[in-house]
Amino acid sequence: MRRRAALERIAAEGAPKAIGPYTQAIASGDLVFCSGQIALDPNSGELIGGTVREQTQRVLENLSAVLQAAGTDLQHVLKTTVFLTDLTDFSEMNAVYSEAFGGHAPARATVQVAGLPRGGRVEIECVATLVK
Repeated sequence: MRRRAALERIAAEGAPKAIGPYTQAIASGDLVFCSGQIALDPNSGELIGGTVREQTQRVLENLSAVLQAAGTDLQHVLKTTVFLTDLTDFSEMNAVYSEAFGGHAPARATVQVAGLPRGGRVEIECVATLVK
């Protein structure tokens, strides 16, 4: 019989509350599965306006807060999925993404979607490993 890993819900104070029936992240064993983050201000819950650069920065700050609450960080991310409403924004998003991850380059998929919650232009989800 297989032993099942416990599931731990992660809730970060420094990231916006979930806007639906989901958790910011779930930890199981040594892995953390983060729900997609959009550019919501964690205090007001409102979408920040502006450029894809500004939205990507906020998204990565939100994701970072969730990862920190789980006991890890961007340097321990294994895989990301980036959702863009317009692939012509790829270069602008990629510049901010590259700065945030520094020399660390997790596996990644980037896809264009028809729309994102609250009119966001970028959403990023990830899987990370816990810091040992």
